[in-house]
Amino acid sequence: MTWDNWFSLANTVALASWAALILLPRWPWLRALLRYGVPTAFAIGYTALIALYALRIEGGGFNSLAQVKALLGTEPTLLAGWLHYLTFDLFVGVWIAERADYHGLSRLLQVPILALTFLFGPIGYLVFVAIERVLPSWQTATSEATS
Repeated sequence: MTWDNWFSLANTVALASWAALILLPRWPWLRALLRYGVPTAFAIGYTALIALYALRIEGGGFNSLAQVKALLGTEPTLLAGWLHYLTFDLFVGVWIAERADYHGLSRLLQVPILALTFLFGPIGYLVFVAIERVLPSWQTATSEATS
């Protein structure tokens, strides 16, 4: 399999996982698969790529942008970096979905937040955290208004 094939496979699994998170009921087994199964598979791939390829890159490291560029300068290490993103974005997406369900946030309102997290991880996280900060007072105001 080529590196492009591995990249396509990882993207397909990630897209299917996000589609399931957004569109399907949040069955306990599905949440467990999305919280642990898929991120663990990605993490195993990431770990193997880092161990086999990243440790051998001359000039690679984390102390400067130039070192990070060198570190990600090969297809296997670039794929490792992509798996890093896919792993953590999905993990954060599941966390957001569970927190949003806890707060009773409509699944319809969760869709744009989860889509932002899928496409632009930290932006989706930031939007959710901002909304979550407002939710406790919103729920209190809603319950008081109906009393």
